[in-house]
Amino acid sequence: MYIDTYRKPVIYMREDCHICRSEGFEALSRISVSSKRNTIIATLNVIRDTLLEPGELGLSDAAWRLLEPEENEMVYLSHPDQVDSLKYIRSKIYGHTLSEPQLDIIMGDIVSGDYDDVHLSAFIAACAGNRLNLDEIIALTNSMINAGERLSWDRDIVVDKHCVGGLPGNRTTLIIVPIVTSLGLVMPKTSSRAITSPAGTADTMEILAPVNLSIRDMQRVVNQEGGCIVWGGAVHLSPADDILIAIERQLDLDSEGQLIASVLSKKAAAGSTHVLIDMPVGPTAKVRSMNLARQLVSMMVAVGSEISLNVRVKITEGLQPVGCGIGPALEARDVLQVLQNDPSAPGDLRERSLEFAGEIFELSGKVPEGNGYKEAKKILDEGTAWKKFQAICKAQGGMSFPPVAGYRYEVRADRNGKVSAIDNRRLALVAKLAGAPIAPAAGIDMHIKQDAVVEKGQPLYTVHAEAPGELDYALDYISSQAEIVSVSSGEY
Repeated sequence: MYIDTYRKPVIYMREDCHICRSEGFEALSRISVSSKRNTIIATLNVIRDTLLEPGELGLSDAAWRLLEPEENEMVYLSHPDQVDSLKYIRSKIYGHTLSEPQLDIIMGDIVSGDYDDVHLSAFIAACAGNRLNLDEIIALTNSMINAGERLSWDRDIVVDKHCVGGLPGNRTTLIIVPIVTSLGLVMPKTSSRAITSPAGTADTMEILAPVNLSIRDMQRVVNQEGGCIVWGGAVHLSPADDILIAIERQLDLDSEGQLIASVLSKKAAAGSTHVLIDMPVGPTAKVRSMNLARQLVSMMVAVGSEISLNVRVKITEGLQPVGCGIGPALEARDVLQVLQNDPSAPGDLRERSLEFAGEIFELSGKVPEGNGYKEAKKILDEGTAWKKFQAICKAQGGMSFPPVAGYRYEVRADRNGKVSAIDNRRLALVAKLAGAPIAPAAGIDMHIKQDAVVEKGQPLYTVHAEAPGELDYALDYISSQAEIVSVSSGEY
């Protein structure tokens, strides 16, 4: 039917279809559909006109890809088997503990497509709010790994890096990978798309090079260049995670236990041995308090130890966005400026990237403790990292450059004063309302940092959009809010 339902398989049938009538199928029924090649579970949408002929079935794009039918092939419909693992979710809702065998079954059913969105939402909600203990988080991590592919590399040390999130513009990965691989380390970076942010690392990298690589292509790139930056969902590593992320995005929810399992399952499945975690902490970051940060650090290190990962967590300041751009294309622009040693490159993005690259050098033992930053800076300053990044992009399918939005609006200071606070969450929402990440050029360009002294009428940030309606949508939200960027009046 050429209808995009994202990942959700949907079938379309006439209301007067003899099978609908005899089987009692109605709108939103879950139906098992079998072709010569495959069987899928799909959600029914009912057609009330002549879009379909009697006895004819329509498939959404997602359903067509999964079922792999031939045109006009006969397919067979039935009620799906009862999803027994739902009883474990009901048990969790009522406060019981999930075992690893139970989580194995749940993850298997999720990857098989047996769960509808409402079931996925129930699982996510049942695990949110610190409802998973350490043993459950370890079990969930192992179950997520076991539900997909697992890569191995012919190296004793394979490094990776991940940011917990909540800090717009923090796109250090695209700078760290070429620095680290320039010194001979292997870094097969699989990244997520946006969950609650205007851009994930995969969204930003996709501006510059293809990220939907197969496992075979990912292995080719890593063997050739030492590293890659690809979308984890395309290589079937911890595939349940990508399905859950799609629902978490809609719920605007990212629970601590699932966050740990999500991050570490992806790293273990990608064959990593040493992982550096960036954990920004701030009142409007994802992790809002040092107390929670310390708890997460303890659990991440413990879970990592159980699944043979050497995990180091670096707690960082999360008071404001990193760099200037928020949104895929604007963040990609910042990355290129840093890699090219452009004098206008955001200094905070450059420094943060160098610090983390240096930490990875030291964590891996490639460079003695205390010398990592110096080695990373040398690689960046000499242009070696820029050459390596171009080579990685070429190996992944070719390099392109960021698009530019056609519609912009400057938000200006309404008084003289000092920038006293920047709300990461509301800035991220403005960028999303402007169209990011689906509209890649949409987002926000920041012109100030915290503690900057500004004058009345000075631009604080510029909203970018690809369509006038999306720009208006973002501006309507801005006008309804108290200061997203707070300016304290007074003499400074």
